Parts: sequence; structure tokens; C-alpha cells
Amino acid sequence: MAKKKIVILGAGYAGLTTIVRLQKLLGANEADIVLVNKNDYHYETTWLHEASAGTIDPNRVCYQIDNIIDSNKVQFVQDTVVEIDKENKKVILENGELTYDYLVIGIGAVPETFGIQGLAEHAFTITNMHTAGKIREHIEEQFAIYSKEAEPKAERLTFVVGGAGFTGVEFLGELVQRVPELCKKYNVNIQNVKIICVEAAPTVLPGFDKDLVDYAVSKLEKKGVEFKIQTAITECTPEGILVKKGDEIEEIKSLTVIWAAGVRGNPIVENMGIETMRGRVKVNLDLRVPGEENIFIIGDGSLMIDEAVNRPYPPTAQIAMQQAVTCAKNITALVRDQGQLENFKADIKGMVCSLGHNDAIGLVFGKRLKGTPAAFMKKVIDNRSLFIVGGPGLVMKKGKFKFL
Repeated sequence: MAKKKIVILGAGYAGLTTIVRLQKLLGANEADIVLVNKNDYHYETTWLHEASAGTIDPNRVCYQIDNIIDSNKVQFVQDTVVEIDKENKKVILENGELTYDYLVIGIGAVPETFGIQGLAEHAFTITNMHTAGKIREHIEEQFAIYSKEAEPKAERLTFVVGGAGFTGVEFLGELVQRVPELCKKYNVNIQNVKIICVEAAPTVLPGFDKDLVDYAVSKLEKKGVEFKIQTAITECTPEGILVKKGDEIEEIKSLTVIWAAGVRGNPIVENMGIETMRGRVKVNLDLRVPGEENIFIIGDGSLMIDEAVNRPYPPTAQIAMQQAVTCAKNITALVRDQGQLENFKADIKGMVCSLGHNDAIGLVFGKRLKGTPAAFMKKVIDNRSLFIVGGPGLVMKKGKFKFL
């Protein structure tokens, strides 16, 4: 019997974890496994807010894919996916094409702008290593220019964050930690720095208990963050943003607008000719695309309903890595013709939102945490994701061990 060809698109949390599992489950004589990724490295998406603010060395955030995969079992192709032709079982790349018997799509998400005028053109997004580097360099550049201007522009030191969900709040926590260092370096009065968070929803960090949210808001406000809740950004321009609360419209002048208010599935998935919801596919319980026996979608591109609360599971690294484990088992079963596949069951161990290196809030195994204990747990979670993919060696090389 000819070996089956398994193609995995994307080396994020979902794709890389699938690869690690498959190369353990399948022998080299059972399947040809191909991993496709734009870059030759994986980056920890949940650390990008630190790299963006400049509170962590960017090299800590990423590691080489070649150091993780077993080259005797997995072929790595560094290329960009252009199109998925499911009728002919092909993946079109910028520099060629691949055929497959089984396809795993884990190419992540893109920022959701909700049609806000000018946002895509004028705002930064915390999306990948490239955008993180641009944000970090831009922020420091504003301090450097401000310190030399004959008539300093206030909007140069006005930083706007759109969105008070996980990404927005975690970035704010790092930014308020970084600002005092930049003020000292460029001899800037910290009182001249304004940090504004704009959120259209009625609360910060939906999903967290009110007392934890109050703690987070209070901590960030004490460090200089101004929250504008139930306030929508209606337009983004080169000079700043327009916001609306009720019937009132306000202009906020800023040369740094960072959008962190949601994602949608990758357009490549939307163009496959399958039904999507904001670019995400409502997959079957076994993680396959409805009507497609050989295509799995996991990670940010998949949509599954949490029956306990009747809403989709959030697009988190925790869910993506758990989906990857089920996906690898199911592909192995298909390759070996072992019958019925396993249904995915999420095991939500909790969630922790950092407020800087030494502060956080969290709900872990049903227990509410805040302050140093929550910050400790955040680092444990970060180290655990490294361990799942690369074992103790990767943890020792890239892990976080400074807890105080």
C-alpha cells in the first residue's frame, strides 16, 4: 500500500503541536509528513505583547522549527500558502504546489477591523514578529524625536490601544512597565505620557470575575492608563482616532494607535468554498470540515461551540494545542484505517492575564488568583507550552524562570 501524504499548514501552536505528536505516533514507513510555514521559526504568539512593548528580548519569543521536527519523518517546506484546492487535493504555494491525502489547516487568524475606516492603513497590530518589531521601534522612536523637538508634539507621547481584551490589557501591562525606562533614557517627564485604552464593550476583560477585572483596571490606572469603556472607534487617521460614546464624538490625537480588538479566520480558508463565520469554520467534533473527510482545521481558524455556555471556545493557545492532540490521533487512525475517530473535548484549566512581568489576574482550576501568585502561574503556563512542543531542553533554553 502506498504511503499516505499528510500536509500541515502553519507552524503555530496548533500546527507545530500536531507535527510533534504525529512524528511520535507514526513510523517513517507509514506516511510522508510535510510541514509548510512562511518562516523557518515558530514564535510564541502569547508573548508578542512583551516583544511589542520592548520588555523582552525578541529572540526569546521564537525558536527554529528545525530544532523541533524529526527530519527523518517530517519534510519542512518554507513557503507561503496562496490557495487550497480541495477538489484536486492540492495546496498552491508561492513557489510550487503540494498534493495531499490528509490536510491540516493551522494558518491562524488575521486582525478583524470590523470595517472601521482607516484602521488597516493607520493602526499597528500585534500579529507576528515583524509587527511586534515595528511597534517596539516606533514607540522608542517617538520618545527619541520628542526629546529633540523644539516644540514637542503631545500626540507623539499619546499611545492609544484599541480593545480591552486579553491582548490589549496584556500589552498595556507591558507598556506601562516600559515607559519609565524610556522616559529615563530620553530625559522625558513621565507626566507628558498619555496611555488610553478604548473599548466598545461595557467591560474590560469579558469572561473574568468582576473583582479580578476591578483589580486589573485599578492597577493599570495607577500606572497611568486611562480607560474609555463603551466607547467605539469610528475612524482612524494619520493624526489619531475618532471615538463615539452615546451621541458624543471625540477626536484623540495620537501618532501611535495599536489595534487589539479581535481576529477573524485567514482569508485563504474563506476562499476555499466552504461555509465560514468571520473566516472561521464550524468544524465537526472530530475537527474535520463538514463534508470533507480528509481536511482538518484547528487553532484560530476553527470554530467549536462550548455547550456549557453556548458560545464558541476562544481562539487561545490552550485550545489550539489540545485540538492538535486530538487531530494527530485522528489522522493516525485514518492512516491505519482504525475506524471511528475521537471527538474533541476541551479541558479548560483556566486563564491568566498578565499585567506586567510581576502582576496578573487569573482563574486556575476554579481558583481566583491576582498579583504575584497569578504572575507566577502565567510563567508556568508559558513554560508548559514550550515543554509540550520541545520538552525540557526547550524550556531550559527559552523558558521564563524569573518570578519576582
